[in-house]
Amino acid sequence: MATQVKLPQTLPSASLVLKSLPPLLSFFSGAGFLDLGLLRAGFQICWSLEADPKICEAHNYGMASYFEKEKLLSRPPLLKAAESIVHKGPRAILREATGFSGRGEKFGIVGGPPCPDFSVGGKNLGEKGQRGQLTRTFIERICELEPVFFLIENVKGLVSTQRHREFLNSELWKLEEKGYAVDLTILNALDLGIPQSRERLFVVGVKRGAIKSLYGRQMKKGERSWFPWPVDARFEGAKKKFSWPDKTPFGATPKKPEGIPEQLFVGTLLSDPEKTEALPNGAESFEPYSKKFRTIWEGDDSRKSFKRLHRYRYSPTAAYGNNEVHLHPTLPRRLTVREALRIQTVPDSFALPPDLTLSKKFKIVGNGVPVELARNVGLALARFLGGECVMKCGSIQ
Repeated sequence: MATQVKLPQTLPSASLVLKSLPPLLSFFSGAGFLDLGLLRAGFQICWSLEADPKICEAHNYGMASYFEKEKLLSRPPLLKAAESIVHKGPRAILREATGFSGRGEKFGIVGGPPCPDFSVGGKNLGEKGQRGQLTRTFIERICELEPVFFLIENVKGLVSTQRHREFLNSELWKLEEKGYAVDLTILNALDLGIPQSRERLFVVGVKRGAIKSLYGRQMKKGERSWFPWPVDARFEGAKKKFSWPDKTPFGATPKKPEGIPEQLFVGTLLSDPEKTEALPNGAESFEPYSKKFRTIWEGDDSRKSFKRLHRYRYSPTAAYGNNEVHLHPTLPRRLTVREALRIQTVPDSFALPPDLTLSKKFKIVGNGVPVELARNVGLALARFLGGECVMKCGSIQ
């Protein structure tokens, strides 16, 4: 097993559970936001896979800068080569990850397969799309490698659209046939104290034998609603729970609302632009060129693009790179790369390489998972694997 990561003192520990957590194999690693959240929950990444060379570069640069600036004792998880899951079979994966090609090592698998073919705003090609097919390949690899547990992250459209949901259910049945108890949910980052409304699908699977050993419970195929997904009562249902301010003319000073936790104000992350500009990626932004930068009201996010954030509201989903532009609440410009990273709750110690194009950087940020969302899911998974949870009464689908 890999060396234990030294957690920053500001993060809660999951007690003795973390000492026995199996290492992770990460697929579709991207720039590493999901992995970073799991690292901050106490997991180790022992092997990673990503197909895009430029994203590999961003991943390695960011992980190296994070480990160095946080003064972590172990080595950062680095991608050795840009490779596709299609061309990487189970024996080669095991050989690279564990040093041999046979089974026996205990590990987990995590990954977020490309989602545009399942996204409501994407091509909607589903499993027939080139990227959609990778979800099936990913599940094939899980079945072949048989980890103790797995975690899959994807878009809400994979369950909200009927034909995509039918595809997902058929794939999950394959996993249940391999001995996994499976559960899934949609989590909104906003409901966990992150100032961004971003809904993501999470699917967790744990070997039924492992659950019986941990909790003495015999799981049945098709059983759902048993996993203790993270919940924070302070923010749960935040969209309807709080009285959010309306839009305000640009340049005016809106009144700060009462009763809304400041963690949910995007302005909390963007309130000191001079200080933020001095950080890595802090001065990287497209030059303002349109009159819209001075005319769109603060909080007007009604259009597809040129959405101006409100200092006392949460950000809409960070989907940069698809002709979507988010404007700073109080300044006549777009967000900088660092400001966008902050909205994705990426630590300031994690930087993107200076030689990547701005378009690529914003797309990388928009495609990622909020790090704090991933950390919350990781902590829930760590506690479950440590036998610390009270299992919920499941329902049969």
